Amino acid sequence: MSDDPLWSALADPHRRAIVALLLERPRSVGEIVAECGLSQPGTSKHLRVLRDAGLVRVRQDAQRRVYALDPAPIAALDAWLAPYRTLWNRSLDTLGRRLDETPDSTESTPPKE
Repeated sequence: MSDDPLWSALADPHRRAIVALLLERPRSVGEIVAECGLSQPGTSKHLRVLRDAGLVRVRQDAQRRVYALDPAPIAALDAWLAPYRTLWNRSLDTLGRRLDETPDSTESTPPKE
């Protein structure tokens, strides 16, 4: 996947926290500052990185800037992860079958008196 800005943007835990907030609903910069506990300049820098990576959109609402997630890059990430998800699901299914075939040690132990 050649979306290096996308991966770089999501590498930072503060930016992932902002993305998680925006998953709930669009928010103003002030709301994001209050929720994340970052300074306003620090939050603005993180939002700029997210915007440059295409993860968020911004609209002006009077004096406020309101940020919202852009679903297209998230969908691209999901598509990129799909083969890995399939791999893990197969591995977990195999593990589940193996565990089902293994006798439970509590079933074969006679009760203590």
